[in-house]
Amino acid sequence: MKKVLLTVLSAAFVLTACGGNSQTANSGAPAEKISGVPDGVQGGKKVAVIRNLPSDDHTKQFLDGARSEGESFGFKVDTFIADNDDAKFQELVAQAIQKDYDGLIISHGKKDYSYDMLKPAIDKKMKVVTFDTVIEKDGKNLPEITTTAQDDHKLAELSLNEVAALSKDGQPVRVIKLWFGPGVPPLDRRQEIYADYEKNNKIKTLEVIGPTNMQDIQGDIAAKVSAILAKYPAGTVDAIWGSWDEMSKGAFKALKDNNRTDIKLVSIDVSNQDINLMREDGSVWISTAAVDPKLIGIVDMRLLAKKLAGEETPATFDLEARLIKKEQLKPETNMTTLKDVIEGWGTSDVFNEAWMQTLRTNFAKK
Repeated sequence: MKKVLLTVLSAAFVLTACGGNSQTANSGAPAEKISGVPDGVQGGKKVAVIRNLPSDDHTKQFLDGARSEGESFGFKVDTFIADNDDAKFQELVAQAIQKDYDGLIISHGKKDYSYDMLKPAIDKKMKVVTFDTVIEKDGKNLPEITTTAQDDHKLAELSLNEVAALSKDGQPVRVIKLWFGPGVPPLDRRQEIYADYEKNNKIKTLEVIGPTNMQDIQGDIAAKVSAILAKYPAGTVDAIWGSWDEMSKGAFKALKDNNRTDIKLVSIDVSNQDINLMREDGSVWISTAAVDPKLIGIVDMRLLAKKLAGEETPATFDLEARLIKKEQLKPETNMTTLKDVIEGWGTSDVFNEAWMQTLRTNFAKK
């Protein structure tokens, strides 16, 4: 049975690489050395970006950031999506390690297998950067890998402060919580802060709802929230807190379908769809805390480029969180123009070396 599974997954990888969930840059290798650029990034490097989440807005923006930054350096970038299928994800990574990639960007690997999954890449001297992935086994990690994350504690704090502000007469805010785990690193980190707010009597959890259908998270959550709303008459729930915006979108639909304007929605992460829903007339979605997902992909690619160049990189790096409020959004606001209303959104010079700009200038001429 195991042999059959691996055969199927191997076939899936080939199909993906030929145009399923993969997109490939059409950049070419430079004909000659570029002055002022480290040898390790000369010659058109090949990078695989593999993500263990569904193809939602956040995923698309993350991949676009990594791909666009890599292409600007003259790299060939292949992207793959495993749809939260751990077996498929591990097989995609194993196949990538066997191919002629110079580096890997790995997103959302789970703790119980990520060390064993990535050690062959390190043994092969490949360069690796991860996002929202825990690499630990029996107290050991892989120090050659830089692990990145959103500042999940700050994301939770920013969003939960918005929830706590809904308190009436100092009473704990009554919350329906959208979360699943443990085992998903960013959600586990957000849960740590949520638990503090519960302990300090700032919030009271009425229900915890999570998805079981990862292929239709919005629809799954919408149905589940709708099913429990009848238990709570108007005035008995203050807020829904979404630890991930994909779940929050489903909750928004349920609130709208059931005409529950008495319940506010606060979330984490952001997309164009989120912005549109927040901006609707009478929207109960009042705020979200987020990091620009495209910027995450950009920063991860810069870190990988520095590794390929032989430069020092940190063991870990957290990207700064921002709060986005409904009243800040303008009619024309989208993910591209969010920087016009949220200070510091989507831009960072972190790990941006002078030789990277030399590569961008060179390949912009191609």
